[in-house]
Amino acid sequence: MRILLLTGPGGDAQGWGDMSVTRSVAEAVSAAGHEARTAYVETEAEFRRTLDAGGFDLVWSALYHISSNEKFIGRNEEGLWVADALDGRGIPYVGSDSRIMKDMIDKFATHTILARAGVPVPAHRLLGPDDDPAGISYPAFVKPMCESRSVGISDESVVADERELRRRVEYVAREFAQAALVEDFLPGDEYTALVLGNGAGRQCLPGRVRVEEKHYGRHNILRSDLRGVGLTRIHEAGERAEEVAELAGKAVEAMGCLDHVRIDLKADAAGALRIMEVNGIPGLKPLKSWAPQLYTLFHASPLGELEDYRNLIRDIIACAGARAKSFR
Repeated sequence: MRILLLTGPGGDAQGWGDMSVTRSVAEAVSAAGHEARTAYVETEAEFRRTLDAGGFDLVWSALYHISSNEKFIGRNEEGLWVADALDGRGIPYVGSDSRIMKDMIDKFATHTILARAGVPVPAHRLLGPDDDPAGISYPAFVKPMCESRSVGISDESVVADERELRRRVEYVAREFAQAALVEDFLPGDEYTALVLGNGAGRQCLPGRVRVEEKHYGRHNILRSDLRGVGLTRIHEAGERAEEVAELAGKAVEAMGCLDHVRIDLKADAAGALRIMEVNGIPGLKPLKSWAPQLYTLFHASPLGELEDYRNLIRDIIACAGARAKSFR
């Protein structure tokens, strides 16, 4: 199968990682017996020309939408979303469709969909600088509505009163041009699950996220500087493994996700697990990203983690490829 790997300036903020990660994905695609071609597109016109040129059977994109922004995702209300363009041309691709991707990027939409389906999420509100914060319970947690991988998150994201809340909401609006998602602060252990495959063959691979205590600040939260640099390690989920896997499966069903996603969860003050995020394009940095670590946790090969990584890429392609055959 000929696979087009699509990336651009936003590949790290939006998707699996930067160009070095894209090269790792391409090498793994080739190792799986497929033909890999990489396209780095900076504009919508470049993206359309790439599609016009053809020469591929399946697209795997590190981008939700075409953007020159290297720092954060945003919602790109007026811009071109990759899956919309591919659907319009009848081109098969890895991952969920544009509607679902937009719901995953918008954490308020994610929380709303999951809550309606009876999947536990934190209590949450959407606030802009001019909105009335009456009724917020403290401590609260403030983050950008449309970001991922802890972008915009620091110790200052945990607020103790209305003054701190307003200051952080204003920060999110100023830095990200987004409303802020204000949630109950979840002080407990953090878990994650890689959900791989579709239908009856779907796997939910749960793990517990661990960071050495010395790397935390005032709160045990994963700041952006702790992500993607090898400081977070995934361990067995222990006695909560079945619960994590069950909640991740319910989240995928409620959202309608396809092929592979990562679900992040955390325990609240009473110990109950709440889903924080559904990530439609999980990071794929070899050895360091959570998805490869989760895959190794359950499918370790005698040849080591890099072989596990190649097997993960192979399995994701197989999931999407099977759908592509029926799609055609």
